Amino acid sequence: MSTTENAPLVKPALSRKDFVSNQEPRWCPGCGDYAILAQVQKVMPEFGIPREKFVFVSGIGCSSRFPYYMNTYGFHTIHGRAPTIATGIRLSRPDLTVWVATGDGDALAIGGNHLIHALRRNIGLKIILFNNRIYGLTKGQPSPTSELGKKTKSTPSGLADHPFSTLSVVIGAEGTFIARSIDTELAHMQQMLKRVGEHQGTALLEVYQNCPVFNDDAFIHITDKSTKADRILYLEHGKPLLFGKNKDKGIRITKSFSPEVVEVGEGEGKVPLSEIAVHDETVENPAYAFMLSRMEWPEYPVPLGVLRNVTRPTYEALVHAQKEKMVATRGKGDISKLLRSGETWVIESEN
Repeated sequence: MSTTENAPLVKPALSRKDFVSNQEPRWCPGCGDYAILAQVQKVMPEFGIPREKFVFVSGIGCSSRFPYYMNTYGFHTIHGRAPTIATGIRLSRPDLTVWVATGDGDALAIGGNHLIHALRRNIGLKIILFNNRIYGLTKGQPSPTSELGKKTKSTPSGLADHPFSTLSVVIGAEGTFIARSIDTELAHMQQMLKRVGEHQGTALLEVYQNCPVFNDDAFIHITDKSTKADRILYLEHGKPLLFGKNKDKGIRITKSFSPEVVEVGEGEGKVPLSEIAVHDETVENPAYAFMLSRMEWPEYPVPLGVLRNVTRPTYEALVHAQKEKMVATRGKGDISKLLRSGETWVIESEN
């Protein structure tokens, strides 16, 4: 037999086309979901993982059509429960890479408890949270992230609810990897998706996403090309918190641990670069990341990038370690014996 015949079969490298399904995406023209889908399909081949090892799970909403458009395994599940079903998949099949596609309504309203407990457990899920600040699928009702006073079909006098800050919620739930991007920043989104896929534990990426039909220009304050340089703070680990067209504005942290916007440079009214906070995404105490998550325009520039990236044992690793220890000490279980062990009762009819 020749050397060629003995050589192991090498699978060709995957490309974006390999992750494009035969289903035509059905979103409104101009929807930011198209941009998110394209970047996910571009990033998937970079992980070097076979398509059959990916699973995409979604709940209900415009973003939840996502599994149909990925040429991988997938589940289109029920409203708000995607993290729960994804948790079951990850626990039973830790060899699979499990992604969750969800929206601000799906994840933060009916699915709020499911989301925060997935984050608390730190199970290996990769969560993309599409935030368009509206219920798009059900035609424009306010979501948990809609602005105070927002007028919609169901709130004609203006919304009286105070909105959630998505990243504040997930940081409060002790998420180990928290990041934000926007549908107009394609290269940045790719970078964030790659970071999400590499994290061990629950990783969440919030993507500001435009709904051109029911909430158009919700993020125009940071997407307008003429002003966005002064309104976006790009977070880079180990680098000072600078922004502006000329990087001449910065964030200084006050003695009361509050962010303060200052002019950077020499001269009256300006502060030296040495006083500008340096971004550290690995700070274990969530207070720093929480502070960043509270920064909103117009008082502050809006942070994009990784707010928090810390290491903690994953839920599935801890559970499987318990299982292995139990098998080692007590042997493999017998389900029939287990069901008939301990205290049991027999219910008999008097007739």
